[in-house]
Amino acid sequence: MTMAAPDQELPEGTVQNILDQDTLKWVFVGGKGGVGKTTCSSILSILLARVRASVLIISTDPAHNLSDAFQQRFTKTPTLVNGFTNLYAMEIDPSVENDDISGVDGPDNFVSELANAIPGIDEAMSFAEMLKLVQTMDYSVIVFDTAPTGHTLRLLQFPSTLEKGLVKMMTLKNKFGGLFSQMTRLFGAGDEFNEDAIFGRLEGMKEVIEQVNKQFKDPDLTTFVCVCIPEFLSLYETERLVQELTKFEIDTHNIIINQVLYDEEAAESKLLKARIRMQQKYIDQFYVLYDDFHITKLPLLPEEVCGVEALKSCSSHFITPYEPTVTRGSEDDLERRVNVLKQELKDAEAKLEKARKGKQKV
Repeated sequence: MTMAAPDQELPEGTVQNILDQDTLKWVFVGGKGGVGKTTCSSILSILLARVRASVLIISTDPAHNLSDAFQQRFTKTPTLVNGFTNLYAMEIDPSVENDDISGVDGPDNFVSELANAIPGIDEAMSFAEMLKLVQTMDYSVIVFDTAPTGHTLRLLQFPSTLEKGLVKMMTLKNKFGGLFSQMTRLFGAGDEFNEDAIFGRLEGMKEVIEQVNKQFKDPDLTTFVCVCIPEFLSLYETERLVQELTKFEIDTHNIIINQVLYDEEAAESKLLKARIRMQQKYIDQFYVLYDDFHITKLPLLPEEVCGVEALKSCSSHFITPYEPTVTRGSEDDLERRVNVLKQELKDAEAKLEKARKGKQKV
């Protein structure tokens, strides 16, 4: 990764570049567990709904926190989010969705059983089914709220995994196709089990996957937003994720650093000061490693972000860099700190007076 020249300006610290890129079809949001991916993907989908005709946000995390974020129940069927006319949400679990496919009789079931013989392809096939379904819905942009990094990397490998698996199956067809036809006739299987029906379905799925794979590798159509917190493990995980995305040829140029502590509320707490120093060390490293990325910093908030109104309220930090209300060491800051100390002194004197009265009664 190249370092920017000292006089070169850093990219804007917002997600405005994603909102402005009207060609985007797929937006993935991912990172380490517990860094706020669902909140960030939810807010991003709300912002996209302001500039796009229709937006679908899909949770592929088995934990399914999307319902909690919007405080609305979602299923594997796209549901309109309360308060919106063009924002839809759905929650799917690739490993579970495959059970639905396996439960179908006929060639679909046979294809699923045949697929399970190839490691990793079962989830890939159900993912393909979901993508096929989504493509027919014709949303202008689809946001993926992904599971923690390891699962996400498998998700992104699905197109190539399935493509390789289907090539193997087609090879088997060429080798043993005639034998397979004889077996189905021998056991009196119906036309739905004939060679052309089964492998025709595989070929159709392969075409969908090839198309999606091509879209995922097109920076005009797909981008990946990395969410992290300013700590060592999260920095390490983000670096690993960016390297893997580069290997998969998937575009990524946005990082969201969540839960950042600012010095504005550091009320003489040694613990808080230590945390701020630690965070700043890793934030500096992010800027060195990713000087060509749009890095958005979000403040640590005193309450959880749940519900549409709370999500909308926080969305301003995504399009305008957060600025502390009071600059440390300024006249306003000193005046605030003096007032805080006066109040603390007043409270301490009241407690002392109460303690003295208690002793006198004894």
